[in-house]
Amino acid sequence: MSKQIDYSLYLVTWRELLPPGKDFYESLEESLQGGVTIVQIREKATETREFVKIAAKSKAICDKYNVPLIINDRVDVALAVNASGVHVGQTDMPVDVVKRLLPIGSIVGVSCNNLDHVKVAVNDGVDYIGIGSVWSTKTKSLTSPLVGVRGVGVLLDALEGTEIKAVAIGGIKSTNLLRTLYGAVSQRGHILDGVAVVSDIVASRNPQNAAANLSAIIHKFKAQKHIVPAMISTPLTSEGVLKQVLDIFVAIKKTNPLIHQITNTVVSTQSANITLALGASPIMATSAKEMQDLSKIPGALLVNIGTLVDDTKEGMLASGLYANLARKPVVLDPVGVGASQYRKDTINELLDTWQVSVIKGNAGELAALSGTSEVESKGVDSVGDGFRDPISFVRNLARKERCVVALTGKVDYVSDGKLVIALHNGHEMLGRITGSGCMVGSCIASFCAGQASLPHDDEIITRGFANQYMLCAAVGGITVLNVAAEMAVASGNVHGTGTFLSALIDTLFQLSPEDITGHASIRICT
Repeated sequence: MSKQIDYSLYLVTWRELLPPGKDFYESLEESLQGGVTIVQIREKATETREFVKIAAKSKAICDKYNVPLIINDRVDVALAVNASGVHVGQTDMPVDVVKRLLPIGSIVGVSCNNLDHVKVAVNDGVDYIGIGSVWSTKTKSLTSPLVGVRGVGVLLDALEGTEIKAVAIGGIKSTNLLRTLYGAVSQRGHILDGVAVVSDIVASRNPQNAAANLSAIIHKFKAQKHIVPAMISTPLTSEGVLKQVLDIFVAIKKTNPLIHQITNTVVSTQSANITLALGASPIMATSAKEMQDLSKIPGALLVNIGTLVDDTKEGMLASGLYANLARKPVVLDPVGVGASQYRKDTINELLDTWQVSVIKGNAGELAALSGTSEVESKGVDSVGDGFRDPISFVRNLARKERCVVALTGKVDYVSDGKLVIALHNGHEMLGRITGSGCMVGSCIASFCAGQASLPHDDEIITRGFANQYMLCAAVGGITVLNVAAEMAVASGNVHGTGTFLSALIDTLFQLSPEDITGHASIRICT
């Protein structure tokens, strides 16, 4: 029966959240008019007689719109009102008993918080699972750890080869819905069948509009097929990537996009000057109170955790959320993430809070982020020669994090989870100055902003998600700085690290499309 059910917008009722003066049944009908596709009545503290009354009236309303009604936990109530099915938690009635008591063809769903729960649900033959909590929520006391957006994909993997549907639940609302849908995807491309929403609809004074807004986001997401990275109209070649880089380079000079940078205070000046040299406009703002206003200005966001403190962390969390809402590209530089547990925890919190467009880091940083011990780090530096198979590493990490990943080193590797591009430019002097990696982050953010300013048929570019447009932007940001480094040293004006930094900024400022074409070494990896 689950094959015929639309789980896309799953309303879970919670009468205590109703606005003052708002009738429950009025709210329910308005939500159905707005696009709710399935309803679960949840009444944990209600006496049986009252529960049956509420369920019966709710079913009559749902029947008007041909929407299935699910009862939370109570099989007896479901039977009393001829509901479509029952949803149970891990401590409620066992699934096999529920299925034995309900009529054949009834819907049975179960809450799952970890992989073991999912495996049991698959073995029990449920129709759908509710995965959560994905976000923190005030509507339910959490007895299990948060799954997080990035954790949903692991559970979805266990559904491969089954017909069991999956719905995410817990703190989902219009402001994080797109992040949830895009980030909650398995490595094999298994996506959610729907999302369960509580307060965003029930607590609204206009539940029809609230439901319609959520429904529109869901349908737009599914229509644009964000399951795999978006393709540029023609397959990418090295020449095609270079053309994209040159187009973005010119666009930056023309549009002067704002690059909001929450960055390493040690190199804030160099990062700002590098941004200016490219033709973009830097602003170094860290207060959470400014983030909503700054997100309204076209451009991109760079978050660099080099000098991480609690105050800037709050700004980082807020900035990414508002950038996502504004569909602005977000670049994350996990500087020194392997140096402390605090940094690791912060990066995980950031990545679970907002959708990143590009993650840029050296081998030690990306190894720590991915959880592999193949490459060690010392502070902000890598130890050893890097990954045995960097091509597979960046591709897999990009798939896992649903973004473009840029691995910097003697050879730079960039991937969107499908393609991998190797970049062979650069000079050893970059490794002898403080903050060269941070400057690469500024350049990538500038190119992401420049790319977003170009006209594109595919609306996904304005959403800052992983795709070949962002892939080319990351390639461009790395390439121009590396080419400028080569040309600066070749100019004869470099006599040490001090003169190199000045020459690097001057060369980047004077760089022309012809310089990039003549020096860029871009290779598509097979």
